[in-house]
Amino acid sequence: MNQNKITIISKSNIDISEPKFAINNETKKIYITAKEGNFLSKDKILLTDNVKFESNDFIIETEIVIFDRGKETAHSETRSLFKTENTTITSDGFNINDKGNKIIFYGNSHIKLK
Repeated sequence: MNQNKITIISKSNIDISEPKFAINNETKKIYITAKEGNFLSKDKILLTDNVKFESNDFIIETEIVIFDRGKETAHSETRSLFKTENTTITSDGFNINDKGNKIIFYGNSHIKLK
């Protein structure tokens, strides 16, 4: 059974409006923004509606993400767009691990190199 299954929460029960978080590692910071957020537990937050991960090197856009503040990880099972200066990746989801050093795209994925 998938323990990371994403559950949609009613729009009327929003815990955080326009949440902002960051993933920090030795070389970069990844800023995370969304329109809405709901606490699933002490550290896990469901981010919804225009979710963005931005660093100096890339941006990822999607609609639904589970972000773990304690582990500084993220998981999405929704259509995602990754963009850098020379690369675009579309996928059916992604995982961010190792404080942002590892991003895994999965599902129906397409890569475009310039």
